Amino acid sequence: MLRTAALTSLALVLATYGAGQMQPASAEVAPSESASSRESLPHADPALIEIYKQLHANPELSFKEARSSALMASELKKLGFEVTTRMGQDWVVDKAKKDVGEVKEGVGGYGVVGVLRNGDGPTVLIRADMDALPVPDNTGFPFASKIESTTWTGVESPVMHACGHDIHMTSWIGTARELVANKDKWRGTLVMIAQPAEEIGLGAQAMLADGLFSRFPKPDYNLALHVSASAPAGTVVYTKGYAMANVDSVDIKVKGVGGHGAYPHTTRDPILIGSQIVVALQSLVSRNTNPQDSAVVTVGSFKAGAKHNIISDEATLLLTVRSYDDATRKMLLDGIERIAKAEAMAFDAPEPEITVEKDYTPSLFNDANLTDKAAAAIAKAIGPDNVKEVPAVMGGEDFSQYGRTGEKIPGLLFWIGAVEPTKYEASQDGKLPLPSLHSPYFAPDYSPTIATGVEAMTAAAIGLFNEG
Repeated sequence: MLRTAALTSLALVLATYGAGQMQPASAEVAPSESASSRESLPHADPALIEIYKQLHANPELSFKEARSSALMASELKKLGFEVTTRMGQDWVVDKAKKDVGEVKEGVGGYGVVGVLRNGDGPTVLIRADMDALPVPDNTGFPFASKIESTTWTGVESPVMHACGHDIHMTSWIGTARELVANKDKWRGTLVMIAQPAEEIGLGAQAMLADGLFSRFPKPDYNLALHVSASAPAGTVVYTKGYAMANVDSVDIKVKGVGGHGAYPHTTRDPILIGSQIVVALQSLVSRNTNPQDSAVVTVGSFKAGAKHNIISDEATLLLTVRSYDDATRKMLLDGIERIAKAEAMAFDAPEPEITVEKDYTPSLFNDANLTDKAAAAIAKAIGPDNVKEVPAVMGGEDFSQYGRTGEKIPGLLFWIGAVEPTKYEASQDGKLPLPSLHSPYFAPDYSPTIATGVEAMTAAAIGLFNEG
């Protein structure tokens, strides 16, 4: 891939891909921005750009990625991979029947696995996730999504690739093409997987349950990339060790005794009890967690009551709980149960119902040795000034599941910058906040981001194939 660009080629790319389409949060190039200011950025193959635009304009929700998976499978078949589709179908059907009561139209297991054998050597797995989010597309792109769809649980919503999975899929296709075109530079077995339902934390489980590590060559390394909404395009950032968090969802149903608001002494007010629970939960982080560890307990929803003068008999709290190591996770979950029950007891109220969602997303751990090898290969390819180690974040990623099996396969997920560099620079003084992932305004600087993703992942894979 190109690290420098001739002005004539750059001008062609800008003309073809929307120079001047400036919107409030768009990553398109502003008319006033000179070509020379972008001269050092790589730019993607025009064929990949067209794939990206197609994917962005036609996003699909979790467990409904039929067209996306068909495209991914088709690309691998054309490159000579042994391709298996509909990975996770039985698991998804069973899950839908259990959780939703039925399998709604279009819902299924859309995992794709491609295997390419290229002599003796390590086995490297490269994952891309395919699903989009129930978010309206406000990017201002001329190819912005106008899709509306129904989630696998039956909720109608506009749909957008607000987390960059369209970039991930496009970079994955570009990487597969590069590795096939350069088969003389590496030896080993390449396993490319296109995973559904990352956004709901279930896609990796579905593929693993369908025999990902038993029906296909077992990887020596697992690799993935993710766009970063806080790093400039053309760069790669990474974290060694814990990189992303355990993500748990907890529901607390506070039970009270309802009555008239004018006679509170005849009730057990669940809003007051719930308020005490919210306040007390903060002590889990401030007083029960080692200051050198990280933890988050956030009450994202508090619902109760329907009228000014009626004390309800129930309140519902919805929590997200984040941690890195499993001991901290257990401490937080045990503490939530203890505090909720104790606060109810203090008010002589019925014991609350506490539900911890079983399908949690485990923390992502980047193997240090693997990270060092991959980072060195990426730095050699795109320049050491464009590669940086960064602190961990408290977001979640179910790529972590592939390293949590009995095989204990080392894994690495690294980040590719997606912010147009001048916007990134302008944001550093805090006056121009950048749209985050999952924002309807998240509009990546797609050409250099895709190019960097392909270049970085190709370099990482070849480095691992050749170094073992």
